[in-house]
Amino acid sequence: MKCPFCNNENIKVIDSRPAEDNNAIRRRRQCEACKRRFTTYEKIETIPLMVVKKDSRREPYDRSKIEAGVLLACHKRPVSAEDISHLVDEVENTVFNSEEKEITTSRIGNLVMDKLKELDEVAYVRFSSVYREFKDVNTFLEELEKLYKGRK
Repeated sequence: MKCPFCNNENIKVIDSRPAEDNNAIRRRRQCEACKRRFTTYEKIETIPLMVVKKDSRREPYDRSKIEAGVLLACHKRPVSAEDISHLVDEVENTVFNSEEKEITTSRIGNLVMDKLKELDEVAYVRFSSVYREFKDVNTFLEELEKLYKGRK
């Protein structure tokens, strides 16, 4: 940081306090060279994550859509609400840690399926049947066979 008055880089912070409902930090600074004071604000920079749909439309990321899909897949299964929340947290962490500005629904869907396969196989098959749009019983049976072979 440089002093806005003399461009000196030797600045000290003399006071810090929360600002804007604790969403920013207000810092009072003083230049060591010219002794003038000025205020700066620090905010977390958030990059909005956009989800690219199958038809190429883009919409803002919405955690509740993942939760709704997982809840539906786990309906009447021995999966706790805590397990579901943890699964969604893991998917969300993976998505945001990629630091990309856009992510496809297929990438999110695959992440969810990978986690569901570990959590509950029936929920996995339910989710994948909707997500992959199984056209007939044969497609469904093929997925079950893959799952069965993977267990051996």
